Amino acid sequence: MPFLLLAKNVRFVALLLIFCNLGLLSACKEDLVEPVYFGGVTGTVRDARTNLPLANATVTTNPATSSYLTDAQGKFQITDIPVGRLAITVSKTDYQQVVTNITVNEGQTADVSVVLTKSTVAAISAPNRPTPATQATNQPTDVTLSWRPVNATASDSLRYDVVLFESNSTLQRKLLTNSRDTSVVATGLKYNTTYFWQVTVRNPAGSTARSDTWSFQTRALPDNRFLYARTVAGNTDIYSSDNTGGGLLRLTSATTVETAPQLSPNRDLIAYASNASGQFQLYTMSRDGSNQRQITTLSAESYNNAGIGYRWSPDGAQLIYAHYDQLYRVNRDGTGLTLLATAPAGRHFRECDWTVQNGGRLVVQTVGSNPYDAELYLYNVDGTNPVLFVSNLPGRLDTPSFSVDGLAVLYSRDVAGFNDPGGRQLDAHLFLQRVDGTATVDITAGATGTTTKTLGTNDIQGHFSPDGFRVIFVNRVNDDLSAPEVWTMDIDGRNRAKLFSNAFWPDWK
Repeated sequence: MPFLLLAKNVRFVALLLIFCNLGLLSACKEDLVEPVYFGGVTGTVRDARTNLPLANATVTTNPATSSYLTDAQGKFQITDIPVGRLAITVSKTDYQQVVTNITVNEGQTADVSVVLTKSTVAAISAPNRPTPATQATNQPTDVTLSWRPVNATASDSLRYDVVLFESNSTLQRKLLTNSRDTSVVATGLKYNTTYFWQVTVRNPAGSTARSDTWSFQTRALPDNRFLYARTVAGNTDIYSSDNTGGGLLRLTSATTVETAPQLSPNRDLIAYASNASGQFQLYTMSRDGSNQRQITTLSAESYNNAGIGYRWSPDGAQLIYAHYDQLYRVNRDGTGLTLLATAPAGRHFRECDWTVQNGGRLVVQTVGSNPYDAELYLYNVDGTNPVLFVSNLPGRLDTPSFSVDGLAVLYSRDVAGFNDPGGRQLDAHLFLQRVDGTATVDITAGATGTTTKTLGTNDIQGHFSPDGFRVIFVNRVNDDLSAPEVWTMDIDGRNRAKLFSNAFWPDWK
């Protein structure tokens, strides 16, 4: 037994030595290392909407290499990249980040194109540098408003809204909506008024920004002393200007007829006639054309009278006007309508005037169904005591108007005595006749009796100048085909001078 145990132990030791030797041999064997291969990547980064290159975009990789920026042409280049899969991440402020996966091959340079889309939360700056500059004064009533975008380029496709509102008013006027324009014209503004305006900008991503609220003040209302009607392209409207036609203001612009303007004696309101309601009615408006208001409900019409038969009272508080065979007085606000007189049977009232001098008088024209069938009457201011002043003479008789002192009446009459049912005149002159009937002067003929009026024309629609030493009137070719003209001359017929072309029913105060 001891021998057998010893033999077993010897075999165990031998085996143990063999295993140890094998382990030592294994530990001494050399490890093998795989070689590393490299490639490269080039790329271009562009804007998704414009396809323009994007500079200064950040490029990173995974596995990590380094961080790169695109150049001015939107390009980048990465070298010595281990072969295999590579994730390229491109990012830029205001753009959505993009990740592109590629395979890098040994000894080759891969080329990639990356497109970035603007972020939906892209920042946007409010416009600035307004024109006119904020708090500017003396601006026209048709003014161009402009502004500058901030930190923007044409490729940003910005859109603008512009609102305008008047001081002491909450009503906003939209001048632009969703427009690419960076300027807009605000028209029809009031004189001597402060306006405020603001611009809202938005980008295609929906971000918006609002400018400061800017302001400007329009210039003072021109002190235009002349009013007249003018027909342009078949539309008759009312204008004001100075004596040279400068400072021209178009006061009405409706498609209906607005005519026969008269400035009130205290120069605060303009009365005029309009057929906007279907019949000629009397209206008033401010001197800049605003606050237009109808003041009559009984029409201002009669035989050959399309709204022209009315006149202010000398104090500007009332008006008188003809309504067929009736003469009315009405307050300037349309209240207090009062019947003053009724015309003789078969006749209508037409043009009229009112003086406060010498106790006060009215002079009123009456007409029959034919325009040349006309007479002039003098009335008390309350419409009583009619006295025939100028009887029915051959030819048309029109437009009676008191002198400044109320001692004489100016009117026109066709000295050719042409009785035309259509109302045509051949040789109308202006006459001045004293109210006591003692003298009648042909102003057109002048002191010498030799007129400088052009043959074949009519002097009509005459009124005295504010100083009483001149008259303003219309001269028109007697075929009524050429445009009428407004002229002035001295009360003795001298110094005839044309003021305005294509103008009629003048008023001078």
